[in-house]
Amino acid sequence: MDNLGLLIKALRKSAGLSQAQLAARHGMSRATISGIENNTVPEVGIRKVAAILEGLGYELTAAPKRRRKNLDELKSGNVHDESQ
Repeated sequence: MDNLGLLIKALRKSAGLSQAQLAARHGMSRATISGIENNTVPEVGIRKVAAILEGLGYELTAAPKRRRKNLDELKSGNVHDESQ
């Protein structure tokens, strides 16, 4: 999530929008958009993020996180098996 603000900023700039314009589109303050882009807002609601991304032509999705192997898996010798 740390990169979310940077992503939103890059998408906003590539769309040719100012922070104020993006904020007005979504009923937020410019300060809120700035805080999101600079990761200084302590909590950002998922609905806000989804709305901002959708307004920029993207969608919020979830992807499975790679998990670390446990000790038994490491001992079994399948250290480089990426399917687990």
